[in-house]
Amino acid sequence: MKKKGKPWHFAVVALLICVFAFTAFFGVSSTYGDIKTVYIKGASDIRFGIDIRGGVDVTFVPADGYDATPEQMQAAKTVIEDRLVSQNITDSEVYTDEAKDRIIVRFPWKEGESSFDPETAIQELGATAQLTFRKGTSADGEIVLEGSDVRRAAAAYGPLTANGVSEYYVQLELEDSGKTKFAEATTELAQENGQISIWMDDQMISAPYVNTAITDGVATISGSFTQESAVSLADRINSGALPFALSADSYSTISPTLGTQSLEAMLLAGIIAFVLVALYMILNYRLPGAIASLALLGQSAATLACISGYLPIFNSFTLTLPGIAGIILAIGMGVDANVITAERIKEELKSGKTLDGALNAGFSRGLAPIIDGNVTVIIVALVLMAAFGPTDGVLAAIFSPVFGWFGAATAGTIYSFGYTLLVGVILNFVFGVAATRVMLRGVSRIKALRNPVLYGGAKNANG
Repeated sequence: MKKKGKPWHFAVVALLICVFAFTAFFGVSSTYGDIKTVYIKGASDIRFGIDIRGGVDVTFVPADGYDATPEQMQAAKTVIEDRLVSQNITDSEVYTDEAKDRIIVRFPWKEGESSFDPETAIQELGATAQLTFRKGTSADGEIVLEGSDVRRAAAAYGPLTANGVSEYYVQLELEDSGKTKFAEATTELAQENGQISIWMDDQMISAPYVNTAITDGVATISGSFTQESAVSLADRINSGALPFALSADSYSTISPTLGTQSLEAMLLAGIIAFVLVALYMILNYRLPGAIASLALLGQSAATLACISGYLPIFNSFTLTLPGIAGIILAIGMGVDANVITAERIKEELKSGKTLDGALNAGFSRGLAPIIDGNVTVIIVALVLMAAFGPTDGVLAAIFSPVFGWFGAATAGTIYSFGYTLLVGVILNFVFGVAATRVMLRGVSRIKALRNPVLYGGAKNANG
């Protein structure tokens, strides 16, 4: 059965790519007075690594002269690393000096900050953040849950109140032990419309009333959260509590090794390269080349969206110089996929097939080499992320039989390269394969654009 598209398929996909690309590159926000509300994050909201934008070098020590054991120092180091990873900060360095009870941390600036406040970032990183759920509203109330009973936390936005008013909140998924304890407590308190207060250290952050028993292990924390505070709270819950309080002994800012001028130069070079590639594709492959360029624009925009987080509730991934190299390599593979397809279509037209026959044959015969090339790169990217990513991550656990022999080798810059390469290659299937085919089939149904010459065929070929 021959697959044929509709003209509107091309129009819809092309429009969606253009709108998505605009929002991914420039973002969507509104400003009221001095308050800026971000609805969609753009390229300017990406968190760049130390090598591009600089960052902070801070030395933490146990507060109040606490004498930490080597085991506690390692536990604190792990918590700090987890907090950095939970914020998608992969370009960081964490060292321990057990002899002097010091933890030295280097991490990049936060995304979207024109004037970086290192003190706020240090406080967030070194906060103890001990989470407890207590019966009633008293600080000495019976503890129902602790942080270890919470499997994961995520910031969300939606209606929570009876009148349908939407607000930011934090959704909790409990461990099995937490489910049982929480079900028992809420069953008891629901009978008297009691309260369960939620505490971070000695501060009560919410005290919701219990109207019904919660037995499925999914709970929410609400209480006039802003977008930033909801995301921050979820990050602190996910990262766990430190074994002892930390204080910043000293800190200093780190100058970037490249600087903003180098970043602007890379951006300009990327734009020039994209234009030259698009011109080459159009001149050599005509209409399929033009559609391939549009798909390449969508792939580039989607890659940036995966790095910036796109929606405000998601943290930006840390983009380093090797990460930029990963983007360029993935885009190059996207061009290669479209070249394979366009060449196949040209060959089929030259062999005498009709336009529809050439498109179907070109798509089917070009798919196998595209899959082979992309799958091998995906495997390489996964291995890089496993070898140089977080030591307690999913990929590290999968590949632990191999890399466990070599010990921890966390390197955020290489992890960034693997991430951007992986994302770009996966998106190549979405835009370089799927979107290109939908648009080509759709445009081929437009009568004025059915001339085989527009697809690389000879002038006397049949349409």
